[in-house]
Amino acid sequence: MRRADRLFQIIQILRRSTRPVTANALAAELEVSKRTVYRDVADLIGQRVPIEGEAGLGYLLAASYDMPPLMLAPDELEAVVLGAQWVAAHSDKVLANAARDVVAKIATVVPERLRPFIVEPTVGARPTSGKPEERVDGSLLRSAIRHGMKLRLRYSSEASEETERTVWPVILGYAETSSLLVAWCELRQGFRHFRTDRIVAAEILKEPIGMRSGELRRRWQRWREEQVRLSPGLL
Repeated sequence: MRRADRLFQIIQILRRSTRPVTANALAAELEVSKRTVYRDVADLIGQRVPIEGEAGLGYLLAASYDMPPLMLAPDELEAVVLGAQWVAAHSDKVLANAARDVVAKIATVVPERLRPFIVEPTVGARPTSGKPEERVDGSLLRSAIRHGMKLRLRYSSEASEETERTVWPVILGYAETSSLLVAWCELRQGFRHFRTDRIVAAEILKEPIGMRSGELRRRWQRWREEQVRLSPGLL
């Protein structure tokens, strides 16, 4: 790893941590000696990067530090490309196009030496096949989630029995060959997972779920944790 890339990576490691990171931890992740870490951190501090702490206690990056968001390392670029490929192959048309647009925008602003990591990455997502056709646009479901609005669904069971439900959408989850709408179901009075390929029709109601932002998701997460505790491997 080039020294410039290593200095950048130290900043990245500190940015993602809310607690002091020891020189041992930095050295292990960067695969260098502690002595190299001490020297690199001293150089960063000399360049006025606001790193607090000291050897033996750990280092913390000041919350006020602002680094240009598109100073991406090669591995980060390939992670973005891989994620965008997967999203483009598995999500609805709007989200798929957004994933391609993100990669195109990044390609126009990264330095020339980094462009090959976007144009010819060393990673790739396997093309999807056999995914069930969906009758409801995923962007409609995502809009209801984003704005905290209730949905009216017409849903077909595995036995092809249709029911109409009013649900409070939480999150739209994607798997390899299918996607699920997680929601609180008024009919069943509980959280349910609805396969999107079985949603016959969906309508955003003019009725908010009536909870503060994030509260429904927190309740679902607690419910999910409880389900996992009671039945490990179920979810």
